[in-house]
Amino acid sequence: MESRRAFIKKAASISICLATRPWSGLLQQRQGSIYTVNGSIRPAQMGFCLTHEHVMSNFGGEMALDPAYDQKKLLDQVLPYLKKIKAIGCDTLVDCTTAYFGRDVRLLQQLSTQSGLQIMTNTGYYGAASDRYVPEHAYQEDAESIAARWLDEWKNGIQDSSIFPGFIKVAVDGGNISAIDAKLFRAAAQTHRQSGLTIACHTGNNPEAARQELEILREEGVSPQAWIWTHANQSESVAPLLEAAKAGGWISLDGVRENSVDQHLAYLQDLKKAGYLEQVLLSHDGNSFPRSGAIRPYDTIFTTFLPLMQKSGFSQKEIRQLTELNPRNAFTVRVRKV
Repeated sequence: MESRRAFIKKAASISICLATRPWSGLLQQRQGSIYTVNGSIRPAQMGFCLTHEHVMSNFGGEMALDPAYDQKKLLDQVLPYLKKIKAIGCDTLVDCTTAYFGRDVRLLQQLSTQSGLQIMTNTGYYGAASDRYVPEHAYQEDAESIAARWLDEWKNGIQDSSIFPGFIKVAVDGGNISAIDAKLFRAAAQTHRQSGLTIACHTGNNPEAARQELEILREEGVSPQAWIWTHANQSESVAPLLEAAKAGGWISLDGVRENSVDQHLAYLQDLKKAGYLEQVLLSHDGNSFPRSGAIRPYDTIFTTFLPLMQKSGFSQKEIRQLTELNPRNAFTVRVRKV
């Protein structure tokens, strides 16, 4: 791992680079596209999308930029699962594992190529889990310097690769946003302004944090349309979700499990009734290669939830809105300012 001095030196050089090289040309070139680990696609090519999954992660392990997976074991376990997901109707999967939390973009690229499934990766840091996966340099640097690191991945590729992030992933703990989590979220807002990448923030059952995130967006001049409240399904009531949707944010009901489909359906019906169906995303928060334990599946939407939606009166047009059009609108690169 880099020393603190090396981190600071690198951040300074990136900041100078960003200050001297205009971003307008790059943004003009990339806006209107969606970025996968195998390059850009047109929004219409995204197809059916699971918007919050983990192909693999190091949750529970130590923070590391190189997660050092057992690649043979990982490929043997994950590749058949991805092929299964592809076969039952998934076209694109959004991988939410961040740097220092188990992100391995070259493995994701290999898995995407071999499975035929389009996979998106991210830039950003995971601030939940009591900040266990936040690298030391993030405490020393300001939001602008952190944003410069993430923008460097967007401009030059992740870790000396030609793989670009398709969105920004950050996370907050419970209660009021801590200083470090607030700084990371502010860095995400600044990154969005220059890249057009959408911000997916692990917020969970923390409506007050969601309000604080919206306030930071306002201060940074970023529209809530650039923000996804992930794990919003954990909220104890639908009221805060309606409030966030009214402000313009995306509501991610991403914990679909066999034992949670009734609650997800109820929240979905409430959001539909209020007129916010075009701002809802569906996924599982699954994991096909957890550090320990069994696969956390991400096929329940296909096998159980979609049939339940149909029986409950959701039309094919509404289902397509939720599973194709909404993900396309959420993740297409474009700057969304207040």
